[in-house]
Amino acid sequence: MTSPTDIQHERARDLVVHEAVGPIISPLQTACIISMGVIALLMAGVMPAIFGALADAGRLTEAHIGRCATSEGLMMGISAALSGIFLQTERLPLKGICATVAFAVINIASIPLDNMALVAVRALAGIPEGIMIWITVGMIARSEVPERWAGVFFTALVSGQLALAFLFAIYVIPHFGAAGGFVTLAIAALLGTVAATHLPKRYAHLQPGQSIDGAPPPLGWAALAATLVYSAPAAAVAVYLQPLAHQAGLSAGVARTTLWLSLAAQVAGGSIATALAGRIHYMTVFTFSAVGLILVWATMAFHPPAWLFIAANMWGGLVTVLYGPFLVPLTIEADPSRRAAMQSASAQVLAGALGPLGASIIVSDENVHGSLWLGGVLIIVGLVMFVGVYLASSRNRKQANAVS
Repeated sequence: MTSPTDIQHERARDLVVHEAVGPIISPLQTACIISMGVIALLMAGVMPAIFGALADAGRLTEAHIGRCATSEGLMMGISAALSGIFLQTERLPLKGICATVAFAVINIASIPLDNMALVAVRALAGIPEGIMIWITVGMIARSEVPERWAGVFFTALVSGQLALAFLFAIYVIPHFGAAGGFVTLAIAALLGTVAATHLPKRYAHLQPGQSIDGAPPPLGWAALAATLVYSAPAAAVAVYLQPLAHQAGLSAGVARTTLWLSLAAQVAGGSIATALAGRIHYMTVFTFSAVGLILVWATMAFHPPAWLFIAANMWGGLVTVLYGPFLVPLTIEADPSRRAAMQSASAQVLAGALGPLGASIIVSDENVHGSLWLGGVLIIVGLVMFVGVYLASSRNRKQANAVS
């Protein structure tokens, strides 16, 4: 029988992060580690509002919206991936401080720019963002229950994006336009500098022969490729939220309201994912989310009224965040050394870049529905790739059990 003392110990255990190998990370350190990834990805949550404001002001064409999102996301993914392969998991506070200060400076530098100049500078922003993501993913990949901590991270992330998107919708963008958005992001980055001073000095290495550093094996790469293809369509559609609203005959105000309500639904999705961690198989979640997103995009293709446009995007926000935490256990099953898990966030960030890039090629200023069709095709292909990785992982596991 479980005693009250045992229950208290178990609750206390859930408040800290137990590395797969290495020391326990304290609650304060955990919060600061998670804040690094949250700050790095705040822009992704308010990108439609900032870029939409620039487009309405004539400073950014529809094609350049996709290019800006692509340049920043691509450099973020490359930066996170290279950090996972080459950076040592030591002197983390110094790395965090340098990254957050650089991110603040680049956001201020973005204020007067438009079109290709903004594309170039947002690419630079991806470098410190990638380093901050690498710090967060380093903790998640080393934890005993990575999907739980990925769920905590996603919930914290969308909560931060929700608060910022709501602030943008009711005050920042209406009063200060895109410039106010960039200043707000810079302030958030400087607050992250304070959090960086409380990061653990280093992460532990895994046992010899199980090093978490380096490149993944072939099946790990296959899992990352499937992650990229499956995650790209959500970004391809989301970056064109405001133009899609306009094409449905809806105002920019409806688009901004849709954005923060969708993020509110994402908070619910992150909470559900955290609760389901360890209780449901990832393929069930991936299939459910794919069907849900296809229904959302089909709805948006038929010029829905404002209430249905908002409701569909809220459902889309929930299922998008729901599948996110389950990408980590997929990569760990494909590559038990966890090297692929260290690159999972990089694949998701690259998806956030390549999705808008593909959409920018097929949309025009008059018609952005091509992003919806692209999303539907990619998510079906990604789901098929997941099935292939799952079957190969299961076969490898059975062979290993037979040998042992």
